[in-house]
Amino acid sequence: MYGKGLRALSISTVAVMALALALVFFYAPLEAEQGFLQKIFYVHVPLAIVALCGFVAGGLFAIQHLRTRDPRWDMHSYVAIHMSLIFGVATLITGSIWAKGSWGHWWVWDEPTLVSFLIVFLLYATYQPLRFAIEDPERQARYASVFAVTAGAFVPLNFIAVRASTAYVHPRVLGATSNLPSQMALTFLVSLLGIALLFTTLCKYELTAKHTRAQLRALRRLADRRAGTAVAVAPARARSAAPSVHATAMTAHAPERPGI
Repeated sequence: MYGKGLRALSISTVAVMALALALVFFYAPLEAEQGFLQKIFYVHVPLAIVALCGFVAGGLFAIQHLRTRDPRWDMHSYVAIHMSLIFGVATLITGSIWAKGSWGHWWVWDEPTLVSFLIVFLLYATYQPLRFAIEDPERQARYASVFAVTAGAFVPLNFIAVRASTAYVHPRVLGATSNLPSQMALTFLVSLLGIALLFTTLCKYELTAKHTRAQLRALRRLADRRAGTAVAVAPARARSAAPSVHATAMTAHAPERPGI
């Protein structure tokens, strides 16, 4: 079910990612102040955007689960948040490398964009411990969905608050203050598309793997039940067959009656 179209999606992801890398290294011009270091911009910013969108998507899937009680929506929400956390780690790593090369520090605590993303990341880092601290599957899915909806609503509010801030040194890419040249803008959009496709592909792979694992567990339980039934039936058949075998043995060893 989840693996349908996975091959085509994977090929598309590889193609777009290859095109994005070609544009980054051979098409986009060098930035006047930062030089080659600015190339990390085409990885760091798309990672951050896709991670935040993934968190919001996890909240939307959680709303569907609360409405329908369908466990598939809960699984979609879990996978979206799980993958967004991975992309969030990559965002923080690439951002720290860029900050060190550009500002001379691995981290700047008075920059609202950096701190707000870290707050969102740490908020969602509590999602999995909360989820797996609950043993009952239904309660686990319900509580996780409520958390995903609440945290997902916080993401756009946090984004708006940061955009309204005036004290920032982090570059603005999207909006009226963006001044990217056309070559850089095209490279950025292709990179954003490639990262989004990578996110979608990895989510689809994880959903397919989890669905396959669930099917294997179901088949294993069915095989165990059938094996247990066969073991229980075998002694009963042996007990019912025992008297006839004993009677046959008695008949075989009985002396022949003398003829009249």
